[in-house]
Amino acid sequence: MALRIVAVADTHLREHELEVPPGDVFVHAGDLCRAGTLDELSIAAEWIGGLPHRHKIVVAGNHDWCFAREPVQARRRLGPDIIYLQDGGTTIEGMTVWGSPWQPWFFDWAFNLPRGEALAERWDLIPSGIDLLVTHGPPRGYGDRVSRGREGCDDLLRALDRVRPALHLFGHIHEDGGRWQHESTTVLNVTTAEGVRAPTVVDFDPATRVVTSCVVPPPAFT
Repeated sequence: MALRIVAVADTHLREHELEVPPGDVFVHAGDLCRAGTLDELSIAAEWIGGLPHRHKIVVAGNHDWCFAREPVQARRRLGPDIIYLQDGGTTIEGMTVWGSPWQPWFFDWAFNLPRGEALAERWDLIPSGIDLLVTHGPPRGYGDRVSRGREGCDDLLRALDRVRPALHLFGHIHEDGGRWQHESTTVLNVTTAEGVRAPTVVDFDPATRVVTSCVVPPPAFT
């Protein structure tokens, strides 16, 4: 039986401008905050906690400093009903999930690492065969276009080839929301671009590892 996944990223405290569809699993792929304080996180956590979805998953983004600076307090602010993943996994109704917040160095924000070995070590932690991979940043070539070129991670793209998740969800790049196919992986930039772009909705069957439907809003900027 398919699970309905409702996914967002880059809400930056403008979450109440979104109309969030119902579903089984809510995923936030990072940048809940602006400055990244615990008080900002509390606002976002209250919103997520009030959503009707049975399962809720959060990965931190480069604006979510509190998870890097005050990790214990930040996780407490999320409460017991929100699953926070930082280089870790969980299983939800038969769907295996892995989450990671890292991205290539980007204006000296949180969870930045130099391209190359440091990032590759993080992606090497991802176990093969998972169903859903949630990262904050994109792989190279998918959902990573900005005015100066592409910001995606080459080593994350190589990890997709090794891990072969059925789904890869991320945000970070506001300008390039959308859907792509990389071999057997459905790749989705689920950015909401601070409330400008609607959530992405995916129906996924863990038993068959098939995406049965996908509602992808248009890019926020053209």
